Amino acid sequence: MVSALSGFLLLSAAVTGQTKYQSTGGVKLVIEGTSNVHDWDMKSEKGTCTAIFEINNAGAPTGLSTLSFTVPAESLKSEHKGMDKNTYKALGTDKYASISFTAGTAAIKPAGDGNYLLTAKGKLTISGVTKDVLLTATGVVNPDKSITYSGAYQLKMTDYNVAPPKAVFGTIKTGDKITVKFNLVLKSI
Repeated sequence: MVSALSGFLLLSAAVTGQTKYQSTGGVKLVIEGTSNVHDWDMKSEKGTCTAIFEINNAGAPTGLSTLSFTVPAESLKSEHKGMDKNTYKALGTDKYASISFTAGTAAIKPAGDGNYLLTAKGKLTISGVTKDVLLTATGVVNPDKSITYSGAYQLKMTDYNVAPPKAVFGTIKTGDKITVKFNLVLKSI
């Protein structure tokens, strides 16, 4: 009886084609914003991502049961150390070390030209504040069977209790709206 149940479970796993993937080379994140002086950006390549894709016999993703990524907040860097310091203070990185997203539900559908559209509803946490968000990304299966996804999401810093950073005694003020762009390459493990 136990061996029959084990065999059924193994067969079920093979039929669903679920494969665990993990980021390689980090999650690439770019945060773009504005200020009363000039546009700015901060970048990180230190994040991690895990996902469990449903893969069909042709090697194409048909579904996603798990997706989460985390980026250390202090891995975000601009071209100015003063801006970085002000950003970390605004994010409260002494208490909230990372920015994270965990999908609750996700769907994948073909988008033409070998691309796939990923839509994920989940929880985005910044500075200890968690909000429900809908992320979309465009993906492709690479020749080495890794999967690359890229997307962008706009938000207001104040929605996450982050006061837009200021510099030079408040004369330089950043705008509240930012765009978070992400790119990740996932390989099966």
